[in-house]
Amino acid sequence: MAAHRKPRQRSLGGNTARTAWTIALAGAASATGFDGTGHAEPQLTPAQVKAKVDRLYQEAEVATEKYNGAKEQADSTERRIRTLQDEAARRTEKLNSAREALGSMAAAQYRDGGIDPAVQLALSDDPDRYLDGAEFAERAGNRQATSVAGVRRQLREIEQLRGAARIELTSLKSRQAELRRHKTTITGKLDSARSLLARMTAEERARLQESADRAARSSTGSRDALTTPGSAPAQAPNSRAASAISYAYSKLGSPYVWGATGPDAFDCSGLTQAAYRSAGLSLPRTTYAQIDAGRRISRSELLPGDLVFFYSSISHVGLYIGNGQMIHAPNPSAPVRVAPLDEMPFAGATRVV
Repeated sequence: MAAHRKPRQRSLGGNTARTAWTIALAGAASATGFDGTGHAEPQLTPAQVKAKVDRLYQEAEVATEKYNGAKEQADSTERRIRTLQDEAARRTEKLNSAREALGSMAAAQYRDGGIDPAVQLALSDDPDRYLDGAEFAERAGNRQATSVAGVRRQLREIEQLRGAARIELTSLKSRQAELRRHKTTITGKLDSARSLLARMTAEERARLQESADRAARSSTGSRDALTTPGSAPAQAPNSRAASAISYAYSKLGSPYVWGATGPDAFDCSGLTQAAYRSAGLSLPRTTYAQIDAGRRISRSELLPGDLVFFYSSISHVGLYIGNGQMIHAPNPSAPVRVAPLDEMPFAGATRVV
């Protein structure tokens, strides 16, 4: 199946971190209407627009995590189908060899089977030798019966493998349909957000851009602080947590792209998965699975390297770096950045190392 294609982009940092909002606002400026309709809607204040856009981004992220989960299951199903097909091919090759052996045995039996054994004994010049040969033929007959039973067993096993593959294929088609539904939801939410932003004046968009620039400068400053003594990785409780944090810092300014797991773009769970992958630890793909990937801890127990989750739907995740802050991939309007935990409703935390 075709996976969501992720554009390869260079990581952004410094002044170029404003690109995410610039693209979002530029796209909004050229959009017309809301959700494809032309009816008039009440004029919203910039604060109301931002609140609606943020909600749409959050709803899109819920759908993104569902997409990620469905894709992970579809990929796993595809691997199982390939394994079943490979095993069925190996069994079929073995079966063909057994059939050839049976065919040779049957042909020999047919050539020698026209004379009654009693007549063969009577006509034999060496009865003792004949009786020895008859005993061998009986043993050969037993082997033939065993071979026939073996062929029948192999046929049943191959049919079972093919049946399992058909079941998995049905499951795969269901997952693919689920992927399409989630993709439609995601793109619809993002299109609605762009349409809302299109209603803002140039001055209002400029203010939002300025806010995004301030967040980007804050992220860049946090990244620069990493090189100073006593920086976050040095405070991490172990080397794997330190390595994950270091990776996340190196990706500050990278754009958010739904379904992306790096190295140049990320969604929220894609970033945390990639960070710990760089540290030699395999995390599940989705927020729903990542929260159960380690030991649940309270907010008061947080240490650098812990995963922090948000919203009642557990639809967003970040990497805690200490001092009440995290690194996360927020949404299409903002690049990977440092942010306070209080930026979103806290739902829980997990320690994976």
